Amino acid sequence: MASLADISGNEAALARQAEILARPLTEDRIMANAIRALAIDAVEAAKSGHPGMPMGMADAATTLWRKYLKFDAANPSWADRDRFVLSAGHGSMLLYALLHLTGHERMAIDDLKSFRQLHAVTAGHPEYREHPAIEMTTGPLGQGLATAVGMALAERLLAAKFGKSLVDHRTWVIAGDGCLMEGVSHEAGALAGHLKLNKLVVLFDDNSISIDGGTDLSVSEDPLKRFAGYGWATRRIDGHDFDQLQAALNFAMKSSKPVIIACKTIIGFGAPSKAGTAGVHGAALGGAEAEATKRALGWDQLPFTVPDEVYAPWRAAGSRGAVSRRAWLKRLAKHPQRAEFERVMEGQLPEGWVDAMALYKAALAEQKPKLATRQASQKALEVLAPAIPELVGGSADLTGSNLTLVKGMAGASAENFAARYIYYGVREHGMAAAMNGIALHGGLIPYGGTFFVFSDYMRPSLRLAALMRVRVIHVLTHDSIGLGEDGPTHQPVEHLASFRAMPNVLVLRPADAMETAECWELALRNSSGPSLLVLSRQAVPALRLQANGCKSARGAYVLAEAEGKRAATLIATGTEVALAMAARAKLAQEGIQVAVVSAPSFELFQQQDESYQNAVLGDAPRIGIEAAAGFGWERWLGPNGIFIGMTGFGASAPADALYEHFGITEAAIMAAVKTKGI
Repeated sequence: MASLADISGNEAALARQAEILARPLTEDRIMANAIRALAIDAVEAAKSGHPGMPMGMADAATTLWRKYLKFDAANPSWADRDRFVLSAGHGSMLLYALLHLTGHERMAIDDLKSFRQLHAVTAGHPEYREHPAIEMTTGPLGQGLATAVGMALAERLLAAKFGKSLVDHRTWVIAGDGCLMEGVSHEAGALAGHLKLNKLVVLFDDNSISIDGGTDLSVSEDPLKRFAGYGWATRRIDGHDFDQLQAALNFAMKSSKPVIIACKTIIGFGAPSKAGTAGVHGAALGGAEAEATKRALGWDQLPFTVPDEVYAPWRAAGSRGAVSRRAWLKRLAKHPQRAEFERVMEGQLPEGWVDAMALYKAALAEQKPKLATRQASQKALEVLAPAIPELVGGSADLTGSNLTLVKGMAGASAENFAARYIYYGVREHGMAAAMNGIALHGGLIPYGGTFFVFSDYMRPSLRLAALMRVRVIHVLTHDSIGLGEDGPTHQPVEHLASFRAMPNVLVLRPADAMETAECWELALRNSSGPSLLVLSRQAVPALRLQANGCKSARGAYVLAEAEGKRAATLIATGTEVALAMAARAKLAQEGIQVAVVSAPSFELFQQQDESYQNAVLGDAPRIGIEAAAGFGWERWLGPNGIFIGMTGFGASAPADALYEHFGITEAAIMAAVKTKGI
């Protein structure tokens, strides 16, 4: 039952709605009503969806797309287009209606009729790659806003490199109350304000409604004051007043700071009984309410019908950017950096980097360094950064621990975007989202560092990267109980298993400097999802003594074969490969011959054919060794295998003492081999 506050709030919204509907029915409002009608029709046809936000933000979206957004519907992938992100992704019909009305291909009326149906481009929430004009997958609230920060940052970094003649565009966001409640909006907002990303503009759908009811149930802050504190410029307007909308967007175009505009709107605008209530957020209006809404709006068309006289100004808006695009193409044709710009925007790696890595790996084979794999990662970056200029690094306030900064990579600031390193601060979630935005924008390959255990903080953004299949590289150090005295809060145990379970994620846990170099190569080549470089704090000996090929590319390989018939196969990852090799040597002294398999990537090994897998794993009993939870190892160990690893959380002590305490030792490996009746 609705509370008295809900009823009074609804009455206030309906009274305000009546006043707005009494205003002159201008061309802008008729265009906006086309959005509302299509949203109503699609949600009614699907019998599910979220009509309230598209109905409430139709006026703001019309103003933006008709007069400010730089785009060309004939070429939605134009590199210098403005980026538009619907952070409040549940209101997806707003975006689909805009794409249809502006004349984008593959967004016909039949596509709107298929809203939320299997294989439709019009999914329940916008999905990246389903349509070229959908800039990212949204739905988890706050992610769009935070990712847009990365897009705006990428624009600044590329403009500093190639100049405004090639890179000069804005990033626009429509976000809701929920987006601003999510913690990631705080992290992202603070970072954007600090860097003064003045080409980032957020239109806040300030409708004061959440699923549970009025936002006053859970929120009493003023979000504009919060963003002002971050260093943003702010405006508060009537989101249904076209003059105020235009004035606010004019202000945003001139701002020296990122801008947030609170558009006071009525959710479900036009609905005679449900407007201004939570009831219009996530459900179809119903036949009677839908018809009454269209009457109130003055829309007398059949479902999914838009008159030619309404299409005309929308199609004009869709082609408005063609002149700008043609002028840009002329500038590109004459630009001295044209070839490099086209290369990086296409995501093609430069020539020469493979040769540079081959020389580096040859040196590793000769020098045989004993290094922590985080140190080996930094040394690989010292080779890769000069060879791949589009690599952009960063860390969540752990630069000196993650070892993600190398010579020649200056830190980006509001005063200097001619840089290749980003100090994200203690904002793991915001960092991962911004990295997604940098990758989605194109032209740059982002990598960012934190401790592996803090991947928990960025999991929603990492999952979106996996859903969208974007190339981001996470450098995740201090990968096990081997980090030692910082204790169980900092010792990842379940993380390897959880990320191995996530589709489209490439988990790479190298055993030494050679494998680390190979894993960096694999991560850079992986353009179909995020890559995780899971790296150690403690030093490990050189185990791969030849630089032949890229053995890590097959996920697992025989590092050391048994001298004769295998009595057992030891399978290990990361730092535990060295333990397996030491146990192998001691077993050999007792006349027991075992093979050691290094398995830096379960995902890549899973992709190999069965004959290769069988050749690597062999027929002998299998022992798995990893300083983490054993979930998922059963696939490789079989029903009779033994796993040596963690069965609970870690503890605070020196690393060597912890390995001994938890039984991840050479002696434990040898005992496991012998228990198999050998």
